[in-house]
Amino acid sequence: HVQLVESGGGLVQAGGSLRLSCAASGSIFSINVMGWYRQAPGKQRELVAEMTRGGGTTYSDSSKGRFTISRDNTKNTVDLQMNSLKPEDTAVYYCNVIYVGVEYWGQGTQVTVSS
Repeated sequence: HVQLVESGGGLVQAGGSLRLSCAASGSIFSINVMGWYRQAPGKQRELVAEMTRGGGTTYSDSSKGRFTISRDNTKNTVDLQMNSLKPEDTAVYYCNVIYVGVEYWGQGTQVTVSS
């Protein structure tokens, strides 16, 4: 079983930056995919960015060029650096991990971008 703890959300003005962090714990040997999703009010949860253990990345069109995902395989952590934030980035951001074919989610952290 994998537990995910997120941190780093908050309130920021448009154009500002935030960094989200997620730490995975439990009986973990090797996590393949770690990533971030978000869900805005009234909308479906969507991928923001994800990274494989080997370093391959996938970004959504909305996050590409503004957000950067990184991970530390030795610590089982994944971070999301968010720059040039826009009001439409306002959402609850969830850490996501796929481990041994099972998908795990963090509790979510609120990101609010004011105009």
